Amino acid sequence: MTVPEARTLPSETIWRPADLPSRVLFRDSNLIILDKPAGLAVHGGPRTTVHLEGMLDVLRFGLAMPPRLAHRLDRDTSGCLVLARHDKALSRLGRLFGAGKVQKTYWAVVFGSPSAESGRIELPLRKISNKQGWRMVGDPDGLAAVTLWRVCGSADGVTWLELKPQSGRTHQIRVHCASGLGCPIIGDPVYAGDTDRPLHLHARELVIPYWAERPAVQVLALPPLHMQKALQACGWRTPAAL
Repeated sequence: MTVPEARTLPSETIWRPADLPSRVLFRDSNLIILDKPAGLAVHGGPRTTVHLEGMLDVLRFGLAMPPRLAHRLDRDTSGCLVLARHDKALSRLGRLFGAGKVQKTYWAVVFGSPSAESGRIELPLRKISNKQGWRMVGDPDGLAAVTLWRVCGSADGVTWLELKPQSGRTHQIRVHCASGLGCPIIGDPVYAGDTDRPLHLHARELVIPYWAERPAVQVLALPPLHMQKALQACGWRTPAAL
């Protein structure tokens, strides 16, 4: 089985506030959609002193207050992340996410290959904790979680998947790939035991019907450099503009 070579993990990169404006994919008077880099936590914690929430002042773009997180991505997941620029936007986005009206598309490169070309994973999830930490597991008594998936390409024992979560559970895609498909994501230390590579999971696209009477906001984020070699092996072609 051929997998991407080990390299310095994105979590070892020091991200600075000055890096963020160049990663804005979309901005209007209500929203900012940011291409969050892999390795940057969205929230702080006892061991997390560098985090996105602490840098948002650089994204005010003339407003009195910095934007706020409308949802979250895992530290090592890259891609589209929505920020609300004011209270009304935060409230509206909360309702849209809560109603499942925001369409989210992820790309992942996984070990192995599913037995079909596409499908639907319905695997309820429950959080378990022990002295070593916590993780999510499939459990019939857990919270309902559904993910649609399809194969985009494969090569040398790895597969490029497009995944569309229909719910927003913690670590949903990571557990659904590992336990639902039997194809854990490359670089996932928790569900694949792979600590040698960065996580190959990317929030590729968001479609947000922010205004009912206007076209939806649709934004794409290019996959990060650490995923591109594996994606290219599976058939993805880097846009000519790069």
